[in-house]
Amino acid sequence: MLHQIWNIALYKPFINVLAFLINIIPGGDLGVAVIILTLLVKTVLFPLSQKSIESQAKMKILEPEIAKIKNSGLSKEEVAKKTFELYKEYKTNPFSGCLLVLIQIPIILALYYVFYKGINFDSSLMYSFVKIPTNVNTHFLGLIDIGQKSLFLAVLAGLSQFLQAHYMPKNEPTTTSGKASFQESFAKSMQMQMKYVFPFIITFIAYGISGAVALYWVTSNLFTVGQQIYVNKKNALNKGLSVKN
Repeated sequence: MLHQIWNIALYKPFINVLAFLINIIPGGDLGVAVIILTLLVKTVLFPLSQKSIESQAKMKILEPEIAKIKNSGLSKEEVAKKTFELYKEYKTNPFSGCLLVLIQIPIILALYYVFYKGINFDSSLMYSFVKIPTNVNTHFLGLIDIGQKSLFLAVLAGLSQFLQAHYMPKNEPTTTSGKASFQESFAKSMQMQMKYVFPFIITFIAYGISGAVALYWVTSNLFTVGQQIYVNKKNALNKGLSVKN
């Protein structure tokens, strides 16, 4: 049942849009089609992902205030009440970012699966109004065969993942004693791993599958980096004034 829903709602639409793009792109360049499809999906998801990023950025701004409440010596009930009032005052929700990410995950995974499974234009998957491409050129811009493994694109995927981690909101110390709490130490450790370890994992995976997957990752990551830079600049303008929209 879930597999049928997955195919009907996500996989089949993506594979058909990809086929349509290949048919209209001069030379049937699969790489260009991969980039366009990835950008189309990211654009559709832009409002959700933008709210998620903005929510994360706003939570970072509120961290010092939340720390003050926690260190005020109030009871757990009072801390929870004060924290809730703070969220209400600044019109934010600590769980909204997680919810928005969860909504996006199936869509992103389906798009990834299109390239991971291999470009399969099986007639049973195609809509009646979409022609099966007769000319699928896997040589992206005539330079890189994305139907095969590509070390160059795999390395770019890793570098773009590093950039994405670099522009993510950073955890700022919320204690005045100079000694970080366990939560802060754990968060810092995770940030370090996401920035310096995860890019190597992405590079390894991308190279082990195909250039199409690597190109998808590069495009998706760079789009997210652009979003994050925009939010960071917006956040920098508002930080000294107000976090209200």
